Amino acid sequence: MKNIFVLLVFILTFQSVSAQLFSKEKIRNLDNEDKKFLSYGYFLGFNSYDFNFDYERDRADILVQKGTGFNVGLIGNMRIHEYIDLRLEPGLYISTRTLEYDESYFEGYDDFKESDLTREVKSTYIHVPLLVKFSTKRLNNFKPFIVGGVSTALNLSSNEKNPDDNSAGQFRTKRNMYFYEVGFGIDFYLYYFKFTPSIRGVFAINDELVRDMDPNSPWTGNVTSMKTRGVFINFTFQ
Repeated sequence: MKNIFVLLVFILTFQSVSAQLFSKEKIRNLDNEDKKFLSYGYFLGFNSYDFNFDYERDRADILVQKGTGFNVGLIGNMRIHEYIDLRLEPGLYISTRTLEYDESYFEGYDDFKESDLTREVKSTYIHVPLLVKFSTKRLNNFKPFIVGGVSTALNLSSNEKNPDDNSAGQFRTKRNMYFYEVGFGIDFYLYYFKFTPSIRGVFAINDELVRDMDPNSPWTGNVTSMKTRGVFINFTFQ
């Protein structure tokens, strides 16, 4: 259903954009939109989160099965130069990842179960990025840009304070995360609003893993760091 929804959004948007941006008339829509010192909007989108692992010893990799998550949030934009904007984009990002462990991690554990080989990691982030947007000169009714910045996130699904660990089936992650971000997109100036599809990569700065009590735990003992990384595809309306 999500793939069908994305396809329909793309087709409808492409038809509207084609009609308004590439017609012979070349009428400039929202001609004063970029002259505002402050502007606001909202976004909807999708995410694909992953984990990047570093290990203590050379063993089989922990595999990450990624899912497609959902994004929604608000935008505050401050114009500081003709081609430079400062943006705050607080949003809610929901994601699920499944970790798959190789059986070699459980050598010597006679009582391990099949369920011990997988751990589901659910994340509900309140994600707050501060971004700098660098735009090109407007071309008719569209304007490409690149964007970069830093962000912080509060994981509402974190069980960092849970006294139980993986020995009781609880895979724990930290509550507070920090990222840097980089991406690009295109502003399309339609009749009544500005529509912006964009894609952005996010990369965690700090380790997200909470270790088990046992320093030799098969789930966390060989992990030096576990850092989130991901891709956001957002559709912005201003």
